[in-house]
Amino acid sequence: MSTIQNFDQLINSLHKRQIHKKVAVVCPHDPHTEYVITRSLREGIAEFLLFTTTEHLTYVERIKMLFPEQVEIRLATDGDDAARLGVTAVREGEAGVLMKGTLNTDNLLRAVLDKQHGLLPPGKTLSHLTVAQLPGYNKVLFFSDVAVIPRPTLEQYQAILDYDLKICRHLGIEEPRVALIHCTEKTNEKFPHTVSYAALKQQAIEGRYGKTYIDGPMDVKTACDHHSAEVKGISSPVTGQADLLIFPNIEAGNTFYKTVSLFGQADMAGILTGTLAPVVVSSRADSNESKYYSLILACICE
Repeated sequence: MSTIQNFDQLINSLHKRQIHKKVAVVCPHDPHTEYVITRSLREGIAEFLLFTTTEHLTYVERIKMLFPEQVEIRLATDGDDAARLGVTAVREGEAGVLMKGTLNTDNLLRAVLDKQHGLLPPGKTLSHLTVAQLPGYNKVLFFSDVAVIPRPTLEQYQAILDYDLKICRHLGIEEPRVALIHCTEKTNEKFPHTVSYAALKQQAIEGRYGKTYIDGPMDVKTACDHHSAEVKGISSPVTGQADLLIFPNIEAGNTFYKTVSLFGQADMAGILTGTLAPVVVSSRADSNESKYYSLILACICE
């Protein structure tokens, strides 16, 4: 398939592949989630299982009245019960995507991470992938991890790369260019993540990650701007044209996410990775569009 360079192409690809999934939504009690559900239904992208409580039943019934054949409502005793029921629906194959509404992310993650009944297989690493459409960049930019892993170990970096590269390739990027992000270009034991970066690069040379270019440490500007790399005298297949940024820790990743969202006016999509099925856990402050794009990304991923 051709490389997806923006979110319009992502949506078009979903339609062309005739992908139509059932989505389990936990506590769809806010206008943002309602927007995502109703837009998806109007565009024929998905059907929905809505897990709600008696307190919010009237709100959810309004959606079902508009789309009686594509929406099913299931009652839960409270938010935590709704999370458990939503996870069970995905685990048992009734739905192919799990999406958070107004429920706190921590409450949803407790159900997702339940060792017996959750969605994370034994031995897998839970992570988060963001895809951003940035003004001034000629393609979508992938980056991890902004929401889950505080300070990745080498093994966690490996898992993040495995998940993210698979999705990059699924979206048409045959040889992803990966930048390992740091404040300088030097490996230094005072910054343990740069030592992990050296190991990741060696593994890439040995073929662990398939056809890909992995380089770093480097800063974001060097990774995404040819001129900055030229000024620094850095020549690499990655510099100036990175597809995927791997951040050293959650502080750096989350700060980048919030900064490009606010000041860079980027549109975002984000999903949890490592789970049996994609999980959408958009921030309460994310826009309607970003939450919608997150669902599109989740639906298109396998």
